[in-house]
Amino acid sequence: MTRQREMQIWLFALLGITGLLYVLSNVLMPFVAGLAVAYFLHPLADRLEGPLKSRSGASALILLAFILALGGLAVALFPLLQAQITGLLGLIPNAVESARIAAEPYFLRLETELGAGDMAKIRDAAGGYAGEIVSWMVDVLKNLFIGGRAFVGALSLLLITPVVSFFLLRDWNKLVAKVNELLPREGAETIREQLAEMDSTIAGFVRGQALVCITLGTMYGGGLTLAGLNFGLVIGLATGLLAFVPYVGMLIGSVVAMAVALMQFSEISDFLMVVMVFGIGQSLDAAFLTPNLVGGRVGLHPVWIIFALMTGGTLFGFTGVLLAVPTAAMLGVLVRFTVARYRTSEIYLGHQG
Repeated sequence: MTRQREMQIWLFALLGITGLLYVLSNVLMPFVAGLAVAYFLHPLADRLEGPLKSRSGASALILLAFILALGGLAVALFPLLQAQITGLLGLIPNAVESARIAAEPYFLRLETELGAGDMAKIRDAAGGYAGEIVSWMVDVLKNLFIGGRAFVGALSLLLITPVVSFFLLRDWNKLVAKVNELLPREGAETIREQLAEMDSTIAGFVRGQALVCITLGTMYGGGLTLAGLNFGLVIGLATGLLAFVPYVGMLIGSVVAMAVALMQFSEISDFLMVVMVFGIGQSLDAAFLTPNLVGGRVGLHPVWIIFALMTGGTLFGFTGVLLAVPTAAMLGVLVRFTVARYRTSEIYLGHQG
């Protein structure tokens, strides 16, 4: 088989897998979530398998501890978070009205300069766009929280994900060995090297970034609560969670916190406390957390991560978001490998000697 024929087969296989993922994206979420949990926990299963003398026992114990920890955290935080989220959503109309009142003098000045006719057109256009945005948001929330599909999806996520996680965690090493046996013999060693680099990249980013998000969420939530900011816990936890997307979490969280602080506090010292919380958090993240927990070895540029998350979410929904970073990491490894091969090829070096 020629090299060109092999490339065509791999390309068609990739297109087929992508098409299959797109068609099945609505039912894949619990399986992808289960795979993510198993991937995250399998190093612990490897360590406990020896002392417990049973891979199944180690998998069950680790998964049970993981579920109990998440469940306990949810039970402890849900009542408080529910109250804060409800209060924060109720604050939005007042914030919009305050912004309208603050902007009214500027609109009057603009109306004087442009004329009443042009200003009316601008108001109508702005009102139309605002109405469309609100309608879109309502539809999204309705689909997420009210629709029957969402209920079935949430139920399947809660029931199927633990089962999938257990079996994948139990059989992880067997599955890896089976994949290893199926590798083409001619390029098996090269493929193993690239798969090992992909694994290192994904593990370095996902596990490291998860620890960064947990640390930042705890610190922001605690810091904003101690600063006396209304809804500080939910804003801080959301900021930490969104830190998975580089810079986006910090930007959104700080803007929301500053807006709430401006409406709540009358003393500049209280406002500065909120600013200090984000300043300390960002400094700690840049100087210690990300360099030590994630590191530059993963080779994933922030722009590439943001693009992957947006593309995955657009094409495959929440399933695409879960697959975005691993896919971006694998593509990054393949691109670096291709570039390295290109630099040693005759196309790059020319006919020398």
